[in-house]
Amino acid sequence: MKRILIIAQVLLSSLALYAQKIPQVSIAELPVIAISDGVSLHIISPEKISYVDLSSSSLIGDLPEKNVLRIKAVPDSARSLISSGEAGIVTIVGETFIAQYRLTFTNPKGTDLITSQLEIIPQHMRPLDVSGVGLSQTELKINALSLLKRRENGHVQSVSAFGLSLTVNQVFTLGDYVLLDLSFNNTTNLGFEVDELRFKIEDKKINKSTNVQSVELKPTFQLYPFERFKKSFRNIYAFKKATFPGDKVFSIELSEKQISGRNLRATLRYSDILGADTF
Repeated sequence: MKRILIIAQVLLSSLALYAQKIPQVSIAELPVIAISDGVSLHIISPEKISYVDLSSSSLIGDLPEKNVLRIKAVPDSARSLISSGEAGIVTIVGETFIAQYRLTFTNPKGTDLITSQLEIIPQHMRPLDVSGVGLSQTELKINALSLLKRRENGHVQSVSAFGLSLTVNQVFTLGDYVLLDLSFNNTTNLGFEVDELRFKIEDKKINKSTNVQSVELKPTFQLYPFERFKKSFRNIYAFKKATFPGDKVFSIELSEKQISGRNLRATLRYSDILGADTF
């Protein structure tokens, strides 16, 4: 019995030590922002904002841009906010971080204390380890721009017709992503108005007597909008890693808006994906 009690005490002590190591943030430790009636606070995030929580009903907020949070006091709430001096806690969750701020309310006369614009800095962020999130859009953009600067000899695949060409310059892997470096060229004097650029996994051999099994993939990220090009255009597309059997191919299809036969289709084998360089 005595031995059981000793073991129980050891386990409880271990749990207590573990609980003490859990990182906690008290309200007193949060960065303080002073706001006032009639002045909107704009908080700029380095990446897309996924979630916002305002702990006080005296505040309202919206997202005028994907990475900008606008907060202001609810009309007619100034009197109660001034009396308490506290306006609540704002919690901002990005793709890879969480940040919190304590808002205090001050008289509009104290303009030197009022904050109208704030940029979330690394010191205010706590990383989020959320399974499946992967890289943020900002991180993908930085890597895509770096990839665009590379000069590679040769290419993986290229097709051409009607004075147009679609070239897969390189295929790279980055963490859980596959990056495609694509070039489009037009040797004619007619600009190309893009209708669709579609990516699919489909049957390698299409038999007219059977149904074609096709799965369309949407890019997680693309570096530039792709709507029109006159002579040449280069872009980077990112996809979450996907596996497919040897009897399937990764298809890239480009079609024009006007009634036109200027359509191109390039295919990648599974070995092209497996042989991708690490970036």
